[in-house]
Amino acid sequence: MKTRFLRLALAASLAAGSALAGSLAAAQDKPDKVTVAYFLEWPTANQVAQVNDTYSEKLGVPVEWRSFGNGNEMTQAMVSGDVDIAYSQGFVPFIVGVSSNAPIKLVGIAVTYAENDLCVVRDDAGITQENAKETLPGKKVATPIGNVTHYKLLKTMETLGVDSSKVDLVQMNPADAAVALVRGDVPMACAFGGALNRMKEVGHPLMTGAEQEKAGINTFDVISVRDAFAEKYPDLVKEFLAVTADANAGYEKNPDEYYPTISKAAGMDLDATKDMLANFGFPSPEAQKGKNWLGGGVQDMAKGVADVMVSAGGMEKALDDYSQFVDPSYLP
Repeated sequence: MKTRFLRLALAASLAAGSALAGSLAAAQDKPDKVTVAYFLEWPTANQVAQVNDTYSEKLGVPVEWRSFGNGNEMTQAMVSGDVDIAYSQGFVPFIVGVSSNAPIKLVGIAVTYAENDLCVVRDDAGITQENAKETLPGKKVATPIGNVTHYKLLKTMETLGVDSSKVDLVQMNPADAAVALVRGDVPMACAFGGALNRMKEVGHPLMTGAEQEKAGINTFDVISVRDAFAEKYPDLVKEFLAVTADANAGYEKNPDEYYPTISKAAGMDLDATKDMLANFGFPSPEAQKGKNWLGGGVQDMAKGVADVMVSAGGMEKALDDYSQFVDPSYLP
């Protein structure tokens, strides 16, 4: 009887020890903190969860938000291991990074803003979607060269059947392109941001953002993750995207309730926040998994943008395929 008791006690002790070890292992399964890169003065719906510390609560570890000046800096910080996740990183900096062997991957779409990146035709130019094939060749078009705006212009012309080799593309940054269009130096100009408002005073978009997206021509920022972090903590990446999706859904349902908090997080006044958010979209996980996004469209666009960057001298070499750097499996 005594021997049997000792065996039972020993078994219980071993079981308890095993449970404790499992508990400790689970606790060690998470890092001390998760560092996320983001931009100030760039309002996004998820910032409600940022301000309310929902990310830390749901991930079970402190989430530290660190602001950056541009997407290339975000890549450098992830390469060095200082940042785990980059939120709303520009697509071009992401492409440049992975083309240079940066160990990062794209796991989601942060924000779309097709209406904030357009080609505007002067009202007196007589160029329309229907006749662009005949009227654009031989014309000068002002556009930034070697970025997403340039790529979108080429895809727009392809969609409308225009031979882009017969169009004279003139390098101009947005502010200069707006001046050229207003003065009548060019019949069409492509730009993003505030320059569009001035351009629209004398013209109209050749294709609206909605028309572009329908044709699979997208403008967006991404959510990227360090490979090592994603491999070691896949559940944290999934939870981060789930919290983001919930915040986006809440904003879509009741934006007025979200505006003040987003304004505070972005470091902007309320009116400026509302104006910028009016041109932003936050696609659902279901939409992101579709063919226009991580289901194929993003991969195709990555190659197209890379080729444009190389031809414009902004990058030495494009990869043959970018599919390996896009992973939709973390989306909820």
